[in-house]
Amino acid sequence: MSRFVRNIDFSSLGLKDLLEARDVYHVHLANLEHVVGTAVGRYRIRRSDPDYENPLKPGATSDAGPRTLANSGVKPWSWPCVLVFVNQWESRERLGDKPAQMVPPRLYLPDGRVIPTCVVYAPRQLAGPPPLQNLTFPTGLIGGGFPILTDDQEQQRVGSIGCLVTDGYYTYALTSKHVVGSPGTPAYVIERGERRVVATAHTRAEEKVALEQAYPGFPGVRTLVNVDAGLLRLNALPDWTSQVYGIGPIGDLIDLGVDTLNLDLVGCPVRANGAASGQLRGEIQGLFYRYRAVGGFDYVAELLIGPRESEGSVETRPGDSGTVWFWDADAEPPLPDRRRPEKLEAEQTATAPHEPADVSEEPGARTAVPTLRPLGLQWGGHSFLEPGGQGTVQFALASSLSTVCRLLDVELLRDWSLGHSLYWGKVGHYKIAFTACLLASNPNLDQVLRANATRIAVSDQDIITGNLPAGGSTSFIALADVADLVWRNIRKRDEANHFADMDEPGGAAVGSKTLMELWNKPANRTPDKWTQFYDSLPTPPQDKHRGALPFRVRELYEAMVGFVTGGDLPSFVCAAGALAHYVGDACQPLHVSRLHHGRPGHPEESDVHSFFETRMLDRFAPELVTRINEKVKNLEVADGKLIQGGAAAANRVVRLMQDTIARLPPEVVVETWVETKGPNHTRDLWEALADETVDCMVDGALCLAELWQSAWIEGDGDQVFAGAALDTPVSKSKLKSLYNDIKFVESRWLKDMSFS
Repeated sequence: MSRFVRNIDFSSLGLKDLLEARDVYHVHLANLEHVVGTAVGRYRIRRSDPDYENPLKPGATSDAGPRTLANSGVKPWSWPCVLVFVNQWESRERLGDKPAQMVPPRLYLPDGRVIPTCVVYAPRQLAGPPPLQNLTFPTGLIGGGFPILTDDQEQQRVGSIGCLVTDGYYTYALTSKHVVGSPGTPAYVIERGERRVVATAHTRAEEKVALEQAYPGFPGVRTLVNVDAGLLRLNALPDWTSQVYGIGPIGDLIDLGVDTLNLDLVGCPVRANGAASGQLRGEIQGLFYRYRAVGGFDYVAELLIGPRESEGSVETRPGDSGTVWFWDADAEPPLPDRRRPEKLEAEQTATAPHEPADVSEEPGARTAVPTLRPLGLQWGGHSFLEPGGQGTVQFALASSLSTVCRLLDVELLRDWSLGHSLYWGKVGHYKIAFTACLLASNPNLDQVLRANATRIAVSDQDIITGNLPAGGSTSFIALADVADLVWRNIRKRDEANHFADMDEPGGAAVGSKTLMELWNKPANRTPDKWTQFYDSLPTPPQDKHRGALPFRVRELYEAMVGFVTGGDLPSFVCAAGALAHYVGDACQPLHVSRLHHGRPGHPEESDVHSFFETRMLDRFAPELVTRINEKVKNLEVADGKLIQGGAAAANRVVRLMQDTIARLPPEVVVETWVETKGPNHTRDLWEALADETVDCMVDGALCLAELWQSAWIEGDGDQVFAGAALDTPVSKSKLKSLYNDIKFVESRWLKDMSFS
């Protein structure tokens, strides 16, 4: 090649180069018959192409078939390019008589720069989306990831709360403008079947802005960025948290602007929790996606979020508008090597795959749960059809959250009312479990429990400082709250295992007796009898509302005995940690009563559950820890085996429930919660109920330790593990693989439970 001919080096192209090329060729590309949109990003290689795995092999031939968003991906050697989306795919040969309709493979700028194009077959699906169902509304504090509803023009609008933001004086919930509606529109949530207005639409909102306003200096003539963001002014700040459902506490905002936004963002793994769809995963596949042109203006979305390589779609739907997407750093691949292929080949070395070592393996030490950093605000989605009738691929369209905050002149709020649980407080579950780890009298079991105390629970210091695992985290979750933070997402049949309304009167078929009264007769201690009880109620409840807590304890107890007998210490520790959650539920009065959300017919009392078991314990965690430690200072369970068999384990936990209701009657909790309403509600409730609450939790810790020790002795743990290093903690990766296996002590509905 002549040295006087400009060398083409696509790898040196930047974001501005691509935007300028698209702008220059806009008229040409827009007038091609089958072009439906464009974006900028990196060249997508079909997974069937030789160069998908090896950059040194030649690429695909012209007859390789359509390149789609689902069958292609971005590799470290993918060139920067302009992505061109078409609704009809033809090979060069078949376009012989219409060459003018072919997307040019390269775009030439006047100064000699050459920009490649990447054609993607992605016809839009115009069919309506499936109807919304199974929205999860808050039962206590409200935050990001929960649904928010407004009414306008006699139509209900549903969206997701994104996150909390502040202008320095007021605090707002951020969501999509089309969800917020007109200024002054009330926004509400549904609690116990009743509407509750929690915020009001503010005047501050942004719909669309010129590209040069959002990104000064970026080329884009007559190009509008769809921002679609609005604010809801909160009615009562104490009702809200800056945590995001399924995400937990959030990290620093990722700042994207003219100096920081670049093509390295393409391929970035992201995750979210949509109010309509729940947990969402994807990756950024394109920037400044042009999805529409009207009246000479182009409309673009800053972020095009598509499926990850091993996944078929981003299952987003209407109702997810307003969802915040976060950088999923744990799923991040190694940083791409942008060197030339020949240099890559020269430096290739064979390395064996390995499992990352556990961090913080010392007993008592613990690694802080990483927080996820927010990146984008979703405002819409597209469905693209796959060829051959193979279904659709769903994509999310989002704005940069930093752009949104700058245009609305607000800042992200990250530290309001943190550390609460989405169910009953993590503080309670983890403190009961951690305390129980110190109460065994069997020397060998004592070694096991103390070595794994920060696998089963978290330390007192972490409870006091609020350093607690977050729901939806891909990091290790201490076992005592796995049932809430993991299994509620992946094991829907576990939902009924967390409670049992022991004081609910049954129907005529069971003599109008309560579950507690029925339990007094051993013949009634079966899933079949409890199913008969639920069937006898005036309105028989769904499976998820048929509490089965004692039988879940029996399942886990029998599993622990089996794991000890079989010499499987990791599985024993995992099952023991999981059991801690259900025993923790059994010693909380509102988990074992029909008054769990206040008295029937009194919707104004629906917050009592989360207020008592979450907000109160979270706020007074230091006092709670100190008082429990003082109570158990000289306690341990009695020597020997205290329980024999799974039926006895279920009976032991029912006795705990009975003692809990007697010590702290649910009626007293509800009445006290009502009576203490006022400016110091949380403190007054704590001062009124602290003694009984602490005693219930101490009872729960002792019951849990009895169950653990009985299972160890029944399985002959002292003989099975004779000579083993019992003071070595089980690896977090092993425990994580166990609790992520839905077959591990599988969760079942009450009707499907049976025991020999």
